[in-house]
Amino acid sequence: MLHATELLGAETYDAQGHFVGRVKELFIEPADQPNRIARILLGRGQFQPLVARHDQVSFVAPGTIRLSVEEKALEHYRPNEAWLAVRKDLLDQQIIDTSGRKVVRVNDIDLAEQRTNGTVELRVAQVDVGLTGAARRLLQGLASPSMIRRIQEKLPTRLILWEFVDLIESDPLRRVKLRITSQKLEKLHPADLADIMEKLSPAERHAIVASLDEETAAEALAELDKRLTTQIVEKLDPEKAADIIEEMEPDQAADVLAELAPETSQEVLREMPGEEAQEVRDLLRFEENSAGGMMNTELVFVGEAATREEVVQWIRTREVNLDQLDTVFLIDGQARLSGVVRLGRLLLASPGQAMSELKAEQFVTVRPEAEDKEVFELFDKYGLRSLGVVDDVGHPIGAITVDDVVTRMMNQL
Repeated sequence: MLHATELLGAETYDAQGHFVGRVKELFIEPADQPNRIARILLGRGQFQPLVARHDQVSFVAPGTIRLSVEEKALEHYRPNEAWLAVRKDLLDQQIIDTSGRKVVRVNDIDLAEQRTNGTVELRVAQVDVGLTGAARRLLQGLASPSMIRRIQEKLPTRLILWEFVDLIESDPLRRVKLRITSQKLEKLHPADLADIMEKLSPAERHAIVASLDEETAAEALAELDKRLTTQIVEKLDPEKAADIIEEMEPDQAADVLAELAPETSQEVLREMPGEEAQEVRDLLRFEENSAGGMMNTELVFVGEAATREEVVQWIRTREVNLDQLDTVFLIDGQARLSGVVRLGRLLLASPGQAMSELKAEQFVTVRPEAEDKEVFELFDKYGLRSLGVVDDVGHPIGAITVDDVVTRMMNQL
């Protein structure tokens, strides 16, 4: 295994043994091979820098590189934004460790050799974010490569496989040129992604959100600190912001829009589909620290006389957030909220059993103007998983889940 710091500054000789220059930079072409050192930048005094391709290298060792061609076969260097530079773009830069779910700083790059038809290809194998890489950087030029290697053997290692690395690039256009996708980030839990984003600069956060699909971006923003979410949404194009907020639960969307400047909030709402926008507008009427400000309008309610099988079939035809479905609300003949059925009881019931027979013994509701303190007390007193919110005559207008309560209580700490 070679290290990038052992090759940067290495003396390079052509096929005739003539000195060509010292290594100034190592380039990866992500669009071609995401982990191959495709080109090596060579500099010598006042001469124009040259570039050796990966198929022109015959030997590599710490401090030395030999080429398989003469100097005249090398290209003159022309900058290319589609190349990823090891020294400039990686060393000392922050990256995302998608396996460890955190932001780390690169100290060195480990390179593996692959011999092909008399040439030596260098492949990025892993990223060193520990003391070993830092020691190599510190001792470079002060001790021989062999001495540095003996020292580093006594130090703890912290390595990340290249396949688990996600690069942070704040320029959206360059992200496209480098073919930096967000597939690895989209596989992270939204809470982990939010933790990572909180450690980045505003420009880096904005670039990541802009690159994510709308659903993932919505889930991550819902987990972020309100202040940071507001900063991100304010800088997004209203159409993009609307696409993301549309993917949120209505109560989450209302919380985000309530923090924006009124004119920005209205711009985003105008870009949202009419039904979704109206749901959010309805929620914005309530005080933040009230039951109405906490509730979600997307609740599942059915008639008491419906059978278990009818309800299951009906739910299958609806766009229901299954991750949050743990309660089915019941309404009576006057469309008033009359009870709840826990999902566990629904699953174990016989197909023809009426929903009224499955009702939980304890049933409480709350009005939208009730203060959050009252909501907390009800959840604590009755061990609730969800709480129905009703209007003046008892019609259901929303529900508060235990997740909503935990989030609100955490925000007040």
